[in-house]
Amino acid sequence: MKKGSPRGTEDPRPAIGRIAGPAALIFCATLFAYLPSLSGIFIWNDSDYVTAPALRSVGGLLRIWTEPGATQQYYPLLHSAFWIQHRLFGDNPLGYHIVTLLLHAGSAVLFALVLRQMLGGGGQPVRASVKVDQRAVGKGGDPMRPSEPRPYAGVEWLAALLFALHPVHVESVAWITEQKNTLSLVFYLAAALVYLRFDESRRPRTYFAALVLFVLSLWCKTVTVTLPAALLVILWWKRARIDWRRDVLPLIPWFVLGAAAGLFSSWVERTYVGAEGGEFDLPLLGRGLVAGRAIWFYIGKLVWPFDLNFIYPRWTVDAAVWWQWLFPVGVLVLGAALWALRRRTRAPLAALLFFAGSLFPVLGFVNLYGERYSWVWDHWQYLPDLGLLALAAAGLAAGWSRVGPRLHWMGPGLVVALAVLLGALTWSHCGMFHDDDTLYRMTLERNPGCWMAHFNLGVAWSRTPGRMNDAVAEFEETLRLKPDHAKAHYNLGVAWSRMPGRLNDAIAQYREAIRLKPDSAEVHNNLGLAFAQMPGRLNDAIAEFEATLRLTPDSPGAHENLGLAFSQIPGRLNDAIAQFEVALRLNPDSAQTHFNLGNALAQIPGRLKDAIAQYEDALRLRPDFAPGWHNLGASWFQVGNLPAASAAFREELRLSPNDPEARQALAAALRQSGGN
Repeated sequence: MKKGSPRGTEDPRPAIGRIAGPAALIFCATLFAYLPSLSGIFIWNDSDYVTAPALRSVGGLLRIWTEPGATQQYYPLLHSAFWIQHRLFGDNPLGYHIVTLLLHAGSAVLFALVLRQMLGGGGQPVRASVKVDQRAVGKGGDPMRPSEPRPYAGVEWLAALLFALHPVHVESVAWITEQKNTLSLVFYLAAALVYLRFDESRRPRTYFAALVLFVLSLWCKTVTVTLPAALLVILWWKRARIDWRRDVLPLIPWFVLGAAAGLFSSWVERTYVGAEGGEFDLPLLGRGLVAGRAIWFYIGKLVWPFDLNFIYPRWTVDAAVWWQWLFPVGVLVLGAALWALRRRTRAPLAALLFFAGSLFPVLGFVNLYGERYSWVWDHWQYLPDLGLLALAAAGLAAGWSRVGPRLHWMGPGLVVALAVLLGALTWSHCGMFHDDDTLYRMTLERNPGCWMAHFNLGVAWSRTPGRMNDAVAEFEETLRLKPDHAKAHYNLGVAWSRMPGRLNDAIAQYREAIRLKPDSAEVHNNLGLAFAQMPGRLNDAIAEFEATLRLTPDSPGAHENLGLAFSQIPGRLNDAIAQFEVALRLNPDSAQTHFNLGNALAQIPGRLKDAIAQYEDALRLRPDFAPGWHNLGASWFQVGNLPAASAAFREELRLSPNDPEARQALAAALRQSGGN
């Protein structure tokens, strides 16, 4: 760190020259610290953000903006950015990681520029703490005029370095889903920078530019609704007072826009994301307990960034437990102490107000889907950390200014040592987000009670050949930790249905899943499939398939399954044909359904030609379907077209050369036709 210039002197370098060097250093340090993240693949819910196939067209881009529910959350600018990235990178995660990393580094530089604007008027040296001239306040003068020279320049770049390299931000950078954090923060900080310039110039075009940037930030992530309140905190810190006409009035449209965006986002979170139900039933008092504890949790992770985790234990909230009150009371006591200190310095109180205010949307007062798993997440403190990191940088500079001049040369070395420590922690933590298996295993090492990690590991194992027993173990552990997890009961049922002798166990799990979630068409359908495999349970299977169709009447698979069940019951063949025809109307390109319809028609006198037409449609869609060639050959054989039958059996034999039934059928056709 260099010693600052006395007040009133100007740095002779051009503005770009004063910024370019430190900015380049921030970018290089950030890119190096996050290098391991670039090898990561898509994890957990990245598929909800990386543009889905149905939205990859120009029409899909229009749906992103006009159709709530088309995307995981209504963040149209964010999803438009993902839409463009998918055009550029496709399904290669590297491109998305690079964009997210560049946005993070860019946010760090913008953070420095905002602090420059706040502290030094966009180019003056910065001081570590602000000492207000109360006489100036009383006389209506400039309360920001310092009573002594500012001791150090470069505090803004130290704060930016702390933000860029702090390991608690790895979750926001290494997890592609959280590009919503990095992109929204770029617009948030740009809006703050332009508004602070408007506060000095009062130019309307500067105001409207800042307002547009604020709206863009809301379209990326609505946590940025806190910006107008944060600007008032900054203006109070600068002038020791808030003027209604000068400070509050221009921000009223911002508050209105922010409130509208926040209410709409909360509705989307409940309606489309699923942030409602018993897990969110918490009285206001309980939510206050969550908020107080969360604030101290986030401060702790900022001060001591070790044992970071993807999902932390979701603590139990109980107003009858006395020590839980210590957290909110502690926040109030700290706020009161800093308020009493405001005449000496307003910086600590301003930093706390910014931090707690920016955290407000994620403190438990608003339902967020992530609260199902934990009350706190690292990526929720990404933006709020700016306030405390700015204070920390100023505090470090102020403390160092008090050492003797003979030790000043050690300042840059200490900054480098701090950067190396934070960078090393960041480098190490990036590995956690490399892939799903690593993510969930490391999560469980630090939080063994994380039922979500057990469940997702079970899903991964169930898709891996030879790992079904491991999948069962993970689903059973999920249910031990969370017995009311309907999806875990269902997945355990699916796993057992694929194991010999476990069909009754599978049925028991499906029934429990239906008890917990009666409107799950998927579970009813699979329960029907399980019944269909058991002797004497076809009527039960039919009842489940009919329940599936009451919930999802346009499901071609359920219509086909019902048709297959009907086809096995005497006298219900016409009902089976009707179900297959509905299934084909819904999905005309299903070779299997054409085949099943052909089988049903072949059993009805006089309908063999109709059956042949269905088999031919099936084979047109799927030429390598050996059973289709066999049944087509058998049908041609029955109507007496022996050359066509022989040709069909030959094609079946080509596809299945070791099938004895195909050889016998071909031999019979050749004998009947005289060997031709």
